[in-house]
Amino acid sequence: LLVQRYQQSIFRLTQRMTRNAEDARDLAQDAFVQAFRSLAGFHGQSSFSTWLYRIAVNLCLNHLKARRREDPAEVDTVVADTRGDSLTTLLAGERDRALAAAIDQLPPQQRATLTLRVHHGLSHREIAEVMECAEGTAKANYFHAIRALRKKLEAFRDDT
Repeated sequence: LLVQRYQQSIFRLTQRMTRNAEDARDLAQDAFVQAFRSLAGFHGQSSFSTWLYRIAVNLCLNHLKARRREDPAEVDTVVADTRGDSLTTLLAGERDRALAAAIDQLPPQQRATLTLRVHHGLSHREIAEVMECAEGTAKANYFHAIRALRKKLEAFRDDT
């Protein structure tokens, strides 16, 4: 029941953090296996989803560290929206690839914070619980991630 309830959210989290569907599936599965094995240690001090997100984030952070030691990350190619004219499609694809590359270059803590905030809608307080840090640290990680993305993507900003 818990797997059915949370598997899509956990997979989306691992997918956004690793940018690799195969790794994301493995990490999501590992998160549920680890949660099952540690269920007796869950005391309800936070919500179950926060606890499960924390397990998944830790697995992703460890995976990203190991991957960095092995081989530099490749940026996934984002399929451009085919509606609209060719130039718009080309620019949108270029922007999406630049955004993916910029997110990949963020430090792991900032990437995790950004993913939890933007894609999963967690509050800074919830992110702090997941990341086991102060709420101010979660806010700072989010702020720095957004600032870094803005700086790296200045060429794509609409000046009108």
